[in-house]
Amino acid sequence: MSSALPLPAPKRFPLAAMLVLATIAFTAITTELLPSGLLPQISEGLSVSEPVAGYLAAAYAAVIVVTVIPAARLLAKVPRKTLLVSLVLTFALSNVLVGLAPNFTAAMAARLVGGLAHGLLWTTMAPFVSRVVPADKVGKALAIVFSGNSLGLAIGAPLGTAVGTLFGWRAAFLLLAGFGLLLTGLAAWLLPQVRRIPDAVRPSMRKAIAQPGVKSVAIAWPLLVLAHFALFTYIAPFIREAGLPDYAISLSLTVLGASGLIGIWIAGITVDSRPRRSLIITTAAIAVAMFLLPLGGGSIPVAMVLMAVWGAGLGAIGIYNQSAILRAGREYKDAANGLTVLTIQLGITVGALYGSAALVLAGPLLVPVAAAVPVVVALVITLAGRSHAYPPGRKEGGSSEPEAREPALQH
Repeated sequence: MSSALPLPAPKRFPLAAMLVLATIAFTAITTELLPSGLLPQISEGLSVSEPVAGYLAAAYAAVIVVTVIPAARLLAKVPRKTLLVSLVLTFALSNVLVGLAPNFTAAMAARLVGGLAHGLLWTTMAPFVSRVVPADKVGKALAIVFSGNSLGLAIGAPLGTAVGTLFGWRAAFLLLAGFGLLLTGLAAWLLPQVRRIPDAVRPSMRKAIAQPGVKSVAIAWPLLVLAHFALFTYIAPFIREAGLPDYAISLSLTVLGASGLIGIWIAGITVDSRPRRSLIITTAAIAVAMFLLPLGGGSIPVAMVLMAVWGAGLGAIGIYNQSAILRAGREYKDAANGLTVLTIQLGITVGALYGSAALVLAGPLLVPVAAAVPVVVALVITLAGRSHAYPPGRKEGGSSEPEAREPALQH
């Protein structure tokens, strides 16, 4: 067979490759969050104030918003495996440069490099997964890969913070860089080759947006992320205002991360068969949990149960919406996925500002109620998107056959 012809889609589930991708996601999330836990040490080490040191986190997200779409278009013809391996290496380089930075300017430049890699990673990862696993196993594969996100939140960031506290913030970044180098080798070894189909359509953001359902997913998903970060960013003031002890702050972060893994597991079981019903139930559960937090937040057991519902829902909605955008984008799914990367980063940024406004105007105790409002809006969009954005799955009266996939695996 000529190497120019596409080969049949794989029938075996590439578990090792999915675990590598999950570890890459873990590394990306840990890299993004690490400065937040080490701001006092970084500010002292680079001789800047803590608010200025905080720009290392803010600029990381900002560069994703600015560069994700043009960079994805520029690198559209680069083989996907080559791109993924290069991005992991770029994360390692960024962390090395931060760890060795002689001043704040050098550290900021290194973080901008990491932010560029982060945006490209999320535009590449999900479409890559959809091309290397059987069509009816995409949900399972995404659940495995996105478990790396929750592990980065629950384990990676706290562990990195602990290392930075014990051995210095530079050691934390250098250790993460060394892990990235090891992961680069594993990615080069275990990720399958994927290439563009000779007659594949050129990525087009305009045509992706024109696909029925894409706009709905690209709005509803970021609204859920906005709600999460509005509350997550100001969880400490809420807990103190609710009268809970300070140890409940770290406990809540652990509960959110651990329950997120449970949510991902549940979503992996249901996303291929009952995606619509599961997403509606999940979104409604998040809204109810946030609305009830001010009422039950004064009791640690009640507060932790509500946060577990919130965390599990957050883990699950990523899987459901990722599957939805790939389906809605059709042949323009790469561009559609890039659109959601952009809108989600905007959601993160606006979420922190929205939470800040709620904190000032309504007080810490009502921040969860403010966060629940965009969740309700997302729920309405989901309910209205039955035809294209969030159609029923094969066990909900929808199509019993998975959509045809691009046969893009290359030996």
